[in-house]
Amino acid sequence: MTVERYIRIFAGLFIMVSLALGVEGSPVFVNKWCLAFTAFVGLNLFQFGFTNFCPMGLILRKLGVKDQAACGSKCC
Repeated sequence: MTVERYIRIFAGLFIMVSLALGVEGSPVFVNKWCLAFTAFVGLNLFQFGFTNFCPMGLILRKLGVKDQAACGSKCC
C-alpha cells in the first residue's frame, strides 16, 4: 500500500472514532469536544488537497511506506 492510501485509511478511522466519541446518541459518548478532532482531520485533508503536505505522510515515509510514484504500476 502507498502513503496516500494509508492517509485515507487513517483519516477515515479517526473521523469515525471521533464521531462515535462526540455524538450524544452514541453508546461510547465521551464529550462533545471530541468532534473538534473531526474538524481537525477534515481541515488537514482540505489543506493536503491544495498543498500536498500532510504530517501523517511524513511519518509514514520515515517508517518506510512507499509513495505512489515509487511503487509504479504494481501498487493499487
